[in-house]
Amino acid sequence: MATRLEHANLIVRNIDSTILFLQTAFPRFRIRHDSGEVPGGRWVHFGCEDSYIALEQATREPTEPWQPYSGRPGLNHLGYAVDDVAALRTRMLEAGYQESTIPNHHRHRRRVYFYDKEGNDWEFVQYLSAEPADRNDYAIQE
Repeated sequence: MATRLEHANLIVRNIDSTILFLQTAFPRFRIRHDSGEVPGGRWVHFGCEDSYIALEQATREPTEPWQPYSGRPGLNHLGYAVDDVAALRTRMLEAGYQESTIPNHHRHRRRVYFYDKEGNDWEFVQYLSAEPADRNDYAIQE
């Protein structure tokens, strides 16, 4: 069996806001399960048939707000491969989401990054080659 990421589990302040962000990015994603209000807090599995994001309702605030790429341990971003990064970028901008980096170019991929309403950073990459050597080329491109 091939190894793949089946799901990630994130604790968020606002599950519905995070779902709206993800629905904008991935229109085919759906709520696979919503626990509703249960002891310990609400949780939702949101995704497709093969993978999902588990969202848990935060029950307390951190002592310091998280900032990606700050050098502290934690999650900088989650990256998703998509078929059409330009269309995704248009949807995200039209919905009012803020880009966290300018679009960057490589001959074998296009990437964009967006913040959700809680400040979490998300990467979206479109690969332009089916060849693993091309997809995994890290040479700087202008």
